[in-house]
Amino acid sequence: MNKTIGKILLLLILSGTLVACTSGEPRESEPKQPNIVFIFADDQSFNMIHALGNHELITPNLDRLVDEGVTFTHAYNMGAWNGAVCLASRAMLNTGRFVWRAHKAVGDPQGLQSEGSTWAQLMARAGYETYMTGKWHVSVPADSIFQVTNHIRPGMPNQTPEGYNRPLSENDTIWKPWDTKFGGYWKGGKHWSEIVADDAEQFIAQSSQSAQPFFMYLAFNAPHDPRQSPKEYVDMYPLENVAVPQNFLQEYPYKEEMGAGKDLRDERLAPFPRTEYSIKVNRQEYNAITTHMDAQVGRILAALEKSGQLENTYIFFSADHGLAVGSHGLVGKQNMYDHSVRVPLMVVGPGIPENRKVDADVYLQDIMASAIELAGIEKPEYVEFNSLMGLAYGQETESVYPEIYGCYTHTQRMIRDDGYKLIVYPEAKVMRLYDVKNDPLEMNDLAALPENQDMVKRLFRQLVELQKEMDDELDLISIFGNMAIDER
Repeated sequence: MNKTIGKILLLLILSGTLVACTSGEPRESEPKQPNIVFIFADDQSFNMIHALGNHELITPNLDRLVDEGVTFTHAYNMGAWNGAVCLASRAMLNTGRFVWRAHKAVGDPQGLQSEGSTWAQLMARAGYETYMTGKWHVSVPADSIFQVTNHIRPGMPNQTPEGYNRPLSENDTIWKPWDTKFGGYWKGGKHWSEIVADDAEQFIAQSSQSAQPFFMYLAFNAPHDPRQSPKEYVDMYPLENVAVPQNFLQEYPYKEEMGAGKDLRDERLAPFPRTEYSIKVNRQEYNAITTHMDAQVGRILAALEKSGQLENTYIFFSADHGLAVGSHGLVGKQNMYDHSVRVPLMVVGPGIPENRKVDADVYLQDIMASAIELAGIEKPEYVEFNSLMGLAYGQETESVYPEIYGCYTHTQRMIRDDGYKLIVYPEAKVMRLYDVKNDPLEMNDLAALPENQDMVKRLFRQLVELQKEMDDELDLISIFGNMAIDER
């Protein structure tokens, strides 16, 4: 060895700058685990982003995530065991379990907490500092499984009587989204979406001083009702420019039998029968609070850039489910149509291709499995959802899910397969069939056509088999007869 080089190496070793190969300490050259930032909206449908085709919307920061990363265009929520679809979606996300097994898991919050199997606990064991702010809505207390929490919010801001059954006419102007007297998002003096961004900025600034990777769970309540935002955001959407959904109906024919009728809280937000005017006002507020949330997402992205950590950070954005807001005569999310079960899902980060769309059917809860893979965690057996990273990097092209399953209490079931969707209403003894490739707005029910009877029967049989895999105890065969029996 050259004598000069040897002297330099000896000095480095003696000074501790060069770590011996046998040392148990990580080398400085070893890459740091990536940071994971999960941004979660509430009630944001897949079609509520400008860059994904809704040119009425103003969402420059969400558009940036679309432009700089991979978008999963067909991401679904499985459904819910009760009217609070938000709760079931978040339970699946944080436990990794499919809907009915997630129901059982969160039914024993102390047991779930003690077994250490939640998303945040897995990340902590892998060396991450875990942080949460915003909406939680899971039975396990957030501050018992995240290391740092701030402003933990309930399922929704408080509604008031003035927030329901409105507007009755153009003269009904009692409710104003920017009026702080109604509380809601304004409770405490500052809009809750802005507080999520405040909290995120503060944590990101602190984390820049640490070598420890972080996992941030940033959960907006927006754009859930009461859809309140500052006046300047509402003014961005003059009512004459707000479109009524193309699949608008005054009333949905099976609303009561499907459990989304006049007694359901979400459906009481707008008057029955639906009017185009009331839907335009509700959509104006939906647009405005979405744009206001988008501005807070921009603040979070700017904070990551300023801290110098963006280059080693994966960002996932999604929502717990979608929302109808007038489509099919519905206002809430308690239905099996795409506007309510399908959500935006984007991922940005090191090595992720830019402006790429993946059409494979996935579940939004696959984000959890993706994050733990990026963290270097071997997926536990109880995590039933699957990583999206192979699809994101282009290493895979097909979904791992042969079909997409959907459920709502005991009143609705759904299966999506090969471009078709079958919706089942047990209490009405009705099935609806849609060719979602050629009829993406799901306006033409094909179930009664003679040429589609084989398709209906095939999908029904597949649905019954899926129920077995899901531990779904609803007995569809006793209601619809022997359609599920394999015909030889």
